[in-house]
Amino acid sequence: MNLLEVNELTIQTATRQIVKRISFSVEPGNWLAIVGQSGSGKSMSTSAIGQLLAPNLKAGGEILFNGSNLLEMSSKKLNTIRGKQIAYIFQDYQNSFTPFMTIGKHFDEYQRNHLQLSKAQRLQNRQQALASVGLGDEYAERFPFQLSGGQLQRTAIALALLLKPALVIADEPTTALDSISSYQILQLLARLQKETGCAILHITHDLRHAANYADHVLVMKDGDILEQGNRSQIMEFPRHSYTKTLLEAIPSLGQAEE
Repeated sequence: MNLLEVNELTIQTATRQIVKRISFSVEPGNWLAIVGQSGSGKSMSTSAIGQLLAPNLKAGGEILFNGSNLLEMSSKKLNTIRGKQIAYIFQDYQNSFTPFMTIGKHFDEYQRNHLQLSKAQRLQNRQQALASVGLGDEYAERFPFQLSGGQLQRTAIALALLLKPALVIADEPTTALDSISSYQILQLLARLQKETGCAILHITHDLRHAANYADHVLVMKDGDILEQGNRSQIMEFPRHSYTKTLLEAIPSLGQAEE
């Protein structure tokens, strides 16, 4: 049984259809990369999973998570799933934090909202979560603006995986980072995926990331899925001209050195 099944998903405004009857699935413990340029509808599609679309957008079709349709769930029911079973790592991770709250306060509130634990248990979980992303517990006393971009993104990942969700949706998690930090973040995600067994739905415009980490790849353009398949199939035997163009745009080592 698939962990997530998206069937005939549409997203539209009052006058225009933006995402056009797309279907895909994510298996438990699998890494699916959705690749496409800006405006392809990839981030919007994953926002629909958690009912996080803007008020002027309407989603249709079916999004099944463990067999239950998320699009038909009440906000109250969805709040028990979002964060605990489905977690997001956002592209704009800096705005995921409340600036006047310490990092430790974020961890404490996150646990209090979803779990009934003692203060000592919450503290222990926080320490373990920060350690898992290479940060000491002294960071808990700092405010978000006191952390570098890479440190803050590590913290966002630690929060997302804190409750051991079955599905992590990572929406362009390295866009605002330099190449070295980006590599470290994706390596970290890959390691934590193996340790926790979570599935990852990774939104990216960079086919290199999909080539290095994904089990399956889905290519989107203008609200449509152009092709999807396992990583080797897409990388070695692309069928669509757009996918071939993306592959040709990947710089070789020789080009990178010039």
